[in-house]
Amino acid sequence: MSDHGERAFTSRTPYGMGHEITYAGALSFMRRNYSRELDGVDVVVSGVPFDTATTNRPGARLGPRAIRAASSNLAWGGGPWPWGFDPFATLAVVDYGDCPFDHGKPQGVPAQIEAHAGKLLASGATMLTMGGDHFITYPLLRAYHARYGPLSLVHFDAHSDTWREDEARIDHGTMFFHAAREGLVDPQRSVQIGLRTYNEETHGFNILNADWVHENGPRAVGERVTEIVGDRQAYLTIDIDCLDPCYAPGTGTPVCGGLSTWQALSIVRGLGGIDFVGMDLVEVAPAYDVGEITALAGATLMLDYLCLLAARRQG
Repeated sequence: MSDHGERAFTSRTPYGMGHEITYAGALSFMRRNYSRELDGVDVVVSGVPFDTATTNRPGARLGPRAIRAASSNLAWGGGPWPWGFDPFATLAVVDYGDCPFDHGKPQGVPAQIEAHAGKLLASGATMLTMGGDHFITYPLLRAYHARYGPLSLVHFDAHSDTWREDEARIDHGTMFFHAAREGLVDPQRSVQIGLRTYNEETHGFNILNADWVHENGPRAVGERVTEIVGDRQAYLTIDIDCLDPCYAPGTGTPVCGGLSTWQALSIVRGLGGIDFVGMDLVEVAPAYDVGEITALAGATLMLDYLCLLAARRQG
């Protein structure tokens, strides 16, 4: 062991995986340095511990803490499998900590999340965000739209989150209806993966439901998503309930018949041709988890996303 431990606080560089005892130390995401200094940073990791938009079991407010803890099992050695390289040798990544908001004034929380994201994006870095429930993606997309314009959305979920409503509410099942209507995302160049709840309206989104994924396999999913998105800039959002409950019991609204962890990881690893400008991983609710398997799946999907970015940069 060449490191001195507590890399979240002692590291003097945002680069490199390093070595640290997995069961000890400060729990930043992937042992990244906790930092508010964003000069030269490529990706800033941040948590949004908000879950009052849930419609079933609460608890995703504890998701960022659980994902950070699970990531300690991944944050050692020369690089994750199957990539064979250290993504942090290429990308400067820091953990900024969590988004501050006043839980006692819930109507003001969306604007506080948007302002937090806008501040981080203004540094020139992209964001990797841990939820929280899935509503947080809506204010994040508003901040991204202000910087990038309309984006393609690559959306893993058991639910469409496009249920129609007359006016915007703080609800984790309606926010992509509003995002499409406001022009934050382009539904025709967006895709929803793993859906297995019924919504008679697609609002123009391309849908690869869970049965399609099971019948056609991860490679076909990756090819179809890449075809739909094309050369547009895209945002990746993963609701952990895209996984079947046997792989992700720690979530608020589980639905049977979902993806396996292997399928989801394989699909993400096959999206290297897409120009992603941001990602979030949401709906990890550790109170319902078993052996941290849900949090570990979330942390691994986030790490694979960083490997995608690093591989794209390396050419």
